[in-house]
Amino acid sequence: MSWELTRRRFVRAANSKFIFDRIPLLHAVIFFIEMAIIARLVSRFNAYYDERPVLTMMVTNAVLGGIADTVAQTITSIRQRALRKPGGVSKDDTIAIEIHELDRKNTWNDRELIPESKDLPPPFDFERLTRFMAYGFGMAPLQYKWFSFLSRAFPITKTSAFAPAMKRVAFDQLIFAPFGIACFFTVMTVAEGGGRRAVAHKLRDMYVPTLKANFMVWPAVQIINFRLMPVQFQLPFVSTVGIAWTAYLSLTNASEDVEQKTAPCSPNIRLQ
Repeated sequence: MSWELTRRRFVRAANSKFIFDRIPLLHAVIFFIEMAIIARLVSRFNAYYDERPVLTMMVTNAVLGGIADTVAQTITSIRQRALRKPGGVSKDDTIAIEIHELDRKNTWNDRELIPESKDLPPPFDFERLTRFMAYGFGMAPLQYKWFSFLSRAFPITKTSAFAPAMKRVAFDQLIFAPFGIACFFTVMTVAEGGGRRAVAHKLRDMYVPTLKANFMVWPAVQIINFRLMPVQFQLPFVSTVGIAWTAYLSLTNASEDVEQKTAPCSPNIRLQ
């Protein structure tokens, strides 16, 4: 009991510290730890890849997914802390204003990614971070096999490069992207404790807007990836560029959860 109380006090104290009264200290510490791990992976990537290619991809994907979710949680914390100040967001708080403007200009989704709330800034969610890292870790072998298949099916040569690259992009965006987005929302909802009804609700609300956003971002990224990157660097390249995309997915997934929690519930409706 004393250990649990000490742990709660420590977590509460850690979550109450901010850098320059804006950036949550705990989020920043976790972010720098993740970046240190990535720096270590980058420095010896070729050696690790030669020994264990799939495991190297899995670890790299997991850490990059963790970075993306940490960024998403940091954005939410900065925004909500600014809203909680007397008078709301100050004109001098350029970070919070930029976050709000980016959210307002989001044309892919009809809801705010960072819902306005005057609740306390949310504490760092280690369970959510674990879910994202586990998802990246588990999906890496499938992505690795997919990229390997595309490289074999549409080989790029010195005499033929553009057409095979475009075929890879078409296959990736028309086959793997729709599957991957559906897989993401399904796995995350189940990992959060949701049942079939919760999965159906999440896919109904989030799938099409997210797929539209995917088609706005990823074809151009994949053209560069398939045209210029060696096969061993394709998944790390996608995962690195995908930090912003995964942060978007994290905010999208969390915004739906916030909306469900704050929506009034009828006593005649059974929620799952």
